[in-house]
Amino acid sequence: MKILILIVSTFTFTIWLSLDSNGVANKIHPELVWSDEFDYQGLPDANLWDYDLGNGCHLPCGCGWGNNELQYYTDGNPQNVRVEDGHLTISLTKDPDHKYTSAKIHTKHSASWKYGTIEVKAKAAKGLGAWSAIWMMPLGNKYGGWPKSGEIDIMEQVGYAQDTVWSAVHVDAYNGMHGTHKNGQSYVPDVAEEYHIYKLVWTKDKYETFIDGKHNFTYVNEHKGSEKWPFDQEFYLILNLAYGGNWGGKKGTDDSLLPMEMHIDYVRVYQ
Repeated sequence: MKILILIVSTFTFTIWLSLDSNGVANKIHPELVWSDEFDYQGLPDANLWDYDLGNGCHLPCGCGWGNNELQYYTDGNPQNVRVEDGHLTISLTKDPDHKYTSAKIHTKHSASWKYGTIEVKAKAAKGLGAWSAIWMMPLGNKYGGWPKSGEIDIMEQVGYAQDTVWSAVHVDAYNGMHGTHKNGQSYVPDVAEEYHIYKLVWTKDKYETFIDGKHNFTYVNEHKGSEKWPFDQEFYLILNLAYGGNWGGKKGTDDSLLPMEMHIDYVRVYQ
């Protein structure tokens, strides 16, 4: 029989332990396996982050990254992405060569995970046309190209609905291309003024998203094949700030508000 023991130290943390059949204590909570606290200066750590580049015209879905977005993603340009004062800033700016530039960084070449908890403390961008996103894509496309291998949207926020945050799923059975994707939304009135903690808890049976510990969305494994559950493979994390497009630009854009900035305080992954 396992006995659950709560040990409270004189410091400001609590640890849950369990005893196995030999009386040995084991931690129940997941352990931190990957993180970036952004406690340095300059460009994002190249050992952790890489970039998607351009306007998406090289993809089968066509220019604008499949959503008719207006931005051109740059590679390590401090005008668009930088670490300073303990946080990461992704900045959408006007540019004489590409009109609008921004950054899209990811962990595809450094780290990916199958199940676990992803936690990101962030402030969304503010302004009509802004489209802030924290999301995940499959590393190997085990079941084929999008949306067959899935997409996990931990946090999406668009400027024309500045007080709302969405989480969503895109799979073969439910996806944005057919307007059948499933999502959840929460009222977050200060989403661009204050940092909030966006969390994904992903297991073999379901995944759930939370905002500051409050539930936002649940997607359950129905055990009816990859068309509904392709989430049995490794996914990598993406942070980006887009401009305009089918959703972000649904009610127009406002260049007078540029530059627009998305801020990330930390990224932590537990397993």
